[in-house]
Amino acid sequence: MSITVRPYESRDWDDIRRIHDAARLDELGGAGLLDAYLDLEATYENEGLFDDEVFVAELDGRVAGFIAGSSDEITWAYVDPGLYRRGIGRALVQHMLDRATGPVELEVLEGNSARAFYEAVGFVWESTTTGKLAGNESFQATGHTLVWRPATG
Repeated sequence: MSITVRPYESRDWDDIRRIHDAARLDELGGAGLLDAYLDLEATYENEGLFDDEVFVAELDGRVAGFIAGSSDEITWAYVDPGLYRRGIGRALVQHMLDRATGPVELEVLEGNSARAFYEAVGFVWESTTTGKLAGNESFQATGHTLVWRPATG
C-alpha cells in the first residue's frame, strides 16, 4: 500500500468529484444537514476550490482523496469513504503542514467526525461560530475553527 501526494491535474476532475460527492454526505450527515447537500459540480466555483493549490492523494496509483488550501489554511479535504482510516487523510494534511510557513487554520462542521482526526494530528480548537453554510447559504450551520501551530524550537 503506497500513498503519494501530487498536484491536481485536470484529468483528476472525475475522481475528485466522485470523492467529494460521497464524502460530503458523511460530513453533512454528522452535522444533521443532509438536506443542504449539493454536489461538487454545483459548488466548486462559488466555494473557490481552485483559488488555492489543490493536491490529490493516490493509493496504489488510484486517486483516493484531495486537499486544497494555502500555506496558512486548509479549505477542502476529502477522502474516498471506502478508503477511510488508511492514512490518506493524514498524508494529505501532512503535505499541507509541511508547506506551512506558520499556523494553519481550517473549519470543521459541528458533528463532523473529522474533528477528532484533526485534533489527533495537532490542531486545536480556536473558536466556534454559527452562520451560513458554505456552499449552500440557505442553511445555517455551526462550525469550529481549528488551528495547527508549528513547534517552536
